[in-house]
Amino acid sequence: MKQTLAVLACAALAASGVARAQDAAKATADDVMTAIPDPASVPMPDLAFTPTPLIEEDFDKYYVFNRAETSFADALTDIRECDNLARGLDSGYRYQDAPYPYTYTMAGAAGGLIANAMMSAIFGSSEKRRLRRVNMRKCMHYKGYGRFGLAKEKWEPFNFEEGLDGVKEAERQKLLAQQAKVASGPVPAGKDLGL
Repeated sequence: MKQTLAVLACAALAASGVARAQDAAKATADDVMTAIPDPASVPMPDLAFTPTPLIEEDFDKYYVFNRAETSFADALTDIRECDNLARGLDSGYRYQDAPYPYTYTMAGAAGGLIANAMMSAIFGSSEKRRLRRVNMRKCMHYKGYGRFGLAKEKWEPFNFEEGLDGVKEAERQKLLAQQAKVASGPVPAGKDLGL
């Protein structure tokens, strides 16, 4: 009986230790997401490029936001809010059954599984990236930000695209801070592309 009580007490202590560790990790993650870094510590990305028709074709994918007379803290709060709304979207692709004669057979199930995995890999990732871009554009437009095109090689160092894989939270927050630096900085060259 004493051994059983001792084992139960140890299990309860271990469970409470795990719960405290999880709470501490969540609090640390929440602090990272809500802390506003010193704007002077956030590097301003290089936005200088010479537009060409080929670069301009990709302005629907590669762009920055900017709103006049916006503080860094306000821009970061807006970008984080829009990022949270656009994060983890579902591509809409679902499991599809195999055609009639093979529907309930092993071959039909295996074929359906392979076809669905291929569809998800080919279309799912790109569709999730597209949906994120659309939602970010709508959200930031609603908040009054202009959208300015950028060359892909200038865009990549401080942005990310989420397909079927995600971005680690610390890296995400660092990149969002750089995007906020641009959003609250001088108006980028070029015309406002609108929504």
